[in-house]
Amino acid sequence: MQEEGAAFLQGVWQQDSIPGQEDMLRYTLHELRFTCDSMYATMYVHASVKTMPDSCFKGGQWTEYAKAVYVVRGDSMIVEGVYTKENGKQKISGCYKHGQYLPRFKIAYYSSDSLVLESRFDSRPLIMKKTADIVCVPKKRWEM
Repeated sequence: MQEEGAAFLQGVWQQDSIPGQEDMLRYTLHELRFTCDSMYATMYVHASVKTMPDSCFKGGQWTEYAKAVYVVRGDSMIVEGVYTKENGKQKISGCYKHGQYLPRFKIAYYSSDSLVLESRFDSRPLIMKKTADIVCVPKKRWEM
């Protein structure tokens, strides 16, 4: 059964840029979609140094996907999910990341249209703007 999730997160959040990205060898811009207690991540990766086969490198720009459930406890967001293909099916092999998707975030700031997440594994914060609202309608399991 789906839970309601955090009301202030419901919607689509977009990261437009990272300070100093033009000087970085690799960076990722995020789009996060929160629907009830589910989170869908789209990660736009930009790399100027090839560290993988040509068939995966794609000129240094590619997209990765993940789906997860999340919970907010205090100022922390705990996310547990899997990397997926573009169609939402679990990704168990191939180019880029696969397997578990387990980011950990500190919610540094939020308002009705701004969200700043600090990753426990990356020193660069995700500074995001809300681009769309989503109203949570929890999915109930069917009773027989």
